[in-house]
Amino acid sequence: MTASPFDHPFLSGLVGDDEIAPYFSAEADIRAMLSFEAALARAEAVHGLIPGDAATKIAEACAGFSPDLTSLRAATAKDGVVVPELVKQLREAVGEEAGKSLHLGATSQDVVDTSLMIRLKAVVFLFAGRLSAIFATFDGLDRQFGRNRLMGHTRMQAAIPITVSDRLNAWRAPLATYRDRLTEQSFPVQFGGAAGTLDKLGPQAAAVRALLAQELGLTDIRQWQSARLPIADIAGLFTSISGSLGKMGQDVALLAEMGGEIEMSGGGTSSAMAHKQNPVAAEVLVSLARFNATALSGIHQSLIHEQERSGAAWTLEWLLLPEMTMATAASLRLAKELTGNIRRLGTA
Repeated sequence: MTASPFDHPFLSGLVGDDEIAPYFSAEADIRAMLSFEAALARAEAVHGLIPGDAATKIAEACAGFSPDLTSLRAATAKDGVVVPELVKQLREAVGEEAGKSLHLGATSQDVVDTSLMIRLKAVVFLFAGRLSAIFATFDGLDRQFGRNRLMGHTRMQAAIPITVSDRLNAWRAPLATYRDRLTEQSFPVQFGGAAGTLDKLGPQAAAVRALLAQELGLTDIRQWQSARLPIADIAGLFTSISGSLGKMGQDVALLAEMGGEIEMSGGGTSSAMAHKQNPVAAEVLVSLARFNATALSGIHQSLIHEQERSGAAWTLEWLLLPEMTMATAASLRLAKELTGNIRRLGTA
């Protein structure tokens, strides 16, 4: 039994996502953190801040390192963040001499935030592909049923007849915008050191940061450890995606309620009424849209990052953003399933 429906033994079948969930596993997080440490060592060696052989040893150790998770858990309960214990264990693995060069000029937030950006970049690539697949399904429905008629509704009342194309365009247009925004989304490295000044790296700081970003495939920008727009921006985009898919789900549920203008397969069964075909996917799209809309207010609360670093606002992001990402993943999965199950729209 788990506290989250997104990885619950059976609720995850409804709102989970087996493709996206691994990006929020401890293993994926640690792997990305180790990528940061290896890339940082290489960048600092290039600019003469640490010996080249030390960077090689650090990179080799990071490639095959498996930390003691029990110790990481205990230390996180005390330190509030996993990085101090992870770096301690990694220093033991690389040896005393090379260990002096490990994590030079960095702080815990650099490692944690950059790990998140590495993983979100991969997730967003998958989301863009899912949006393209949904878009293609809409195109197929439009070719097949676009000229059919639907009754248009305004303020929950019958208005004037429209075509299926009209309704599909209302569902499809926002998704094209989101697909473009996903492909254009930047994922910045976070590298600021103890207080955002990279004080230990001196005049080489900007050059090291730029090379670190290049090594990790991220965007090079000035540190953002207390200015959380990158987090708020991606959370807002996820909320918009799930919101527009929720609008589609609500429309489909209403069409199913009225009957006559839609035929679908794959509906859910009822334990009490064998004749029912419940529009489960459509309903859950509405729920997920409302979930993300609610959680986004918490992400906006986390913009209040006091002074140079906030433990409270930072922790709030950890509670909210992974579940918002999972809700968006489930929305995209269910939307593809729902649209694929439409057998007829409108009347000829």
